[in-house]
Order: sequence, then C-alpha cells, then structure tokens
Amino acid sequence: MAEPTLRRSPLVDLAERLAAVGHATGGAISMREVRFLAQLDLRLDPAGPAAEAVGKELGLALPTEGGTSAHSGDLRVLRLGPDEWLVLGPPGAEAGLAALLRSAAGTEPSSVVDVSAQRTTLLLGGSAIRDLLALGCALDLHPRSFGAGSCAPTTLAHAPVVLVGLEPDEAGPALWVLVRASFASHLVEWLIDASVEFTA
Repeated sequence: MAEPTLRRSPLVDLAERLAAVGHATGGAISMREVRFLAQLDLRLDPAGPAAEAVGKELGLALPTEGGTSAHSGDLRVLRLGPDEWLVLGPPGAEAGLAALLRSAAGTEPSSVVDVSAQRTTLLLGGSAIRDLLALGCALDLHPRSFGAGSCAPTTLAHAPVVLVGLEPDEAGPALWVLVRASFASHLVEWLIDASVEFTA
C-alpha cells in the first residue's frame, strides 16, 4: 500500500517570522497562515434552480452581487464572477463539500472543481493592516468601500490574490488573503518587509 502524501504548506518555514510581525508592530499588524482551507470553484446559472438548491444545502444563500461574500458557521462563499463562486470550508472538507455541491446541482449545468491545493490563505489583522495593504494594492480598502463581507480578486505586491473582508475583532479589521502557492513566499516576504514601517 502506498504511503499517504503529507501536505506541506508553502509558508511552513515562515511561520515564526509572520508571528514576529505582531510583536514588532505592537499588535498594529498581525499575520498568520490559515493552512489547507477547503476551496471549491463552483459555476452554475445564478438564476437557475441549482443556485437555490446549493444555497439550501450550504445553509446560506449564494451571494448575488459581485464582490460580496456570505458565511455561515465554518463555510464562506465568495462571488467571483457572474456565474462563479468560491466555496471555502475547513481543512479536510473538500470531498464532502464537492459531493454536496454536485448533488444539490443535480442535472442542471454546473461545474465543481477542487482548487484547495492551488492557494494558501493568510489571516491579516490589526489597526494598521489597511494602511499596510495600501502600499501594494490599488483597491480602495477603506471600510466604506471594502468591509466585512467584501471580496475581490486583485494584485498585492504584484501577486495575484483574492482579498476577503472578515468581521472585525477587538484588534481591528481582519482580512483573508488567498494567494497562489507559487507566489506565497514572495508575498509574505513583501508583507514582512513593508511592515517595518509600522514597527512600534
């Protein structure tokens, strides 16, 4: 019997440096990797019966406006295009989520693709995080334009990413940055270097 493949995060060797940013900035910026989130690319007709059926099975309505997301429990769904969503779930949920989505879509034209291995995820937070991201991203990240529930494919420090606005906590705003594995180290090096401007 073949040995199971052990997954390795592209950022495993940078975890300590990410954690050190919070200490160096006095908590104004925090960074950590969220490893191995389940990520399923879903395509179907947003006006068809499959969209409603999928939403019912997920326990949340699929977002209907571009650049928005919805969440319930440990599931989050991002609207990335006119007929495209990214369904995010906990690590190890890929197969179950894929089966649920395909079953809910039934015979309606649809596509469900597991893209979990394509990206890793950074959780960024703190009172200065928007100022930091503004150094390398052209999007308007002011809370009036990009708050909790917002999402957008964009570039950050020349790396293709998807930004996801999360619910703020006591430390301030929080975002997920979904970045392709091949760009992850480059992006983290840029974030760590840029955060020096905010050291306490």
